[in-house]
Amino acid sequence: MLIFPAIDIINGEAVRLYKGDYDKKTVFSQDPLSIAKKFYDCGAKWVHLVDLDGAKSGDTPNFETVCKIKKESGLLCEIGGGIRTLKTVDAYINAGLDRVILGTAAVKDEEFLKRSIDKYGDKIAVGIDIKDGAVAIKGWTELSEYSLWDFLEKMTKIGVSTVICTDISKDGAMSGTNREMYREISKNYDMNITASGGVSTLDDIAALKKMSLYGAIVGKAYYTGDIDLKRAIEVAK
Repeated sequence: MLIFPAIDIINGEAVRLYKGDYDKKTVFSQDPLSIAKKFYDCGAKWVHLVDLDGAKSGDTPNFETVCKIKKESGLLCEIGGGIRTLKTVDAYINAGLDRVILGTAAVKDEEFLKRSIDKYGDKIAVGIDIKDGAVAIKGWTELSEYSLWDFLEKMTKIGVSTVICTDISKDGAMSGTNREMYREISKNYDMNITASGGVSTLDDIAALKKMSLYGAIVGKAYYTGDIDLKRAIEVAK
C-alpha cells in the first residue's frame, strides 16, 4: 500500500480544514514546497495535492504552486480541486503532473470524464467525497443525487481504475478512519482504492493495508505529529 502525504493549498499556503469547513482552516506553512521536500526525505514516493481554492471556484488559482512542487520536490504528484474541463486536465498533464483527480466534474459531466479517461487512461482518478451517505461536490459544499454505492457502480461501468474515497465526517477530525466503509468497497470493487479522511494512527494504516488497498492519504496527522511519515511508509509496505 502506498502512503500519500497530503498538501491542501489555499492562497499558496499549506493548510488543513476541519471536516471540509473553509471557515475552520489552520495554516501550517507558507511554503508548500518545503513540506513536499520533507515528504521526499521521509521516503515518500507520491504527494497528494489539493487546490482548495479551485475546488470552490472551478479554476486553477494555485497552478504555479502545484507545478513548482512537481518540478522541485522529486515526488510523483497527483492533483485535485476544481478540475472541470479537458483544457485544465491538459494543462496539468502537460506540466508534468502524474495523476489528475476529478471530483465535481466526474459527478456532473459524464462525457468530460469519459473523454479524460480516453485521452489519459490511468492518469485520471476520481475523488469520491462522502457526506451523510451521499457524494458531495463543489468543495464539499453541496450534495449530489448519488449514494456512494450508486456512484461506484457508475465509475466501474465507465472504466475508472483509481478512486480516492473520503469520509468527510472523518477528515481532519483525528478520530480514526472509516474502516468499515473501505472494507466494503475493497470487497466489492476491483479498483485501485485510496482511503482518505481520518487516517490518524499507525494502527489505521496497518488496518487499511490488511484490506489490500492501493493507498492511504495522510493529512492532518502528519502535521500534528501523530503519525511519523517514515514509520507510516514502513508499516504500509
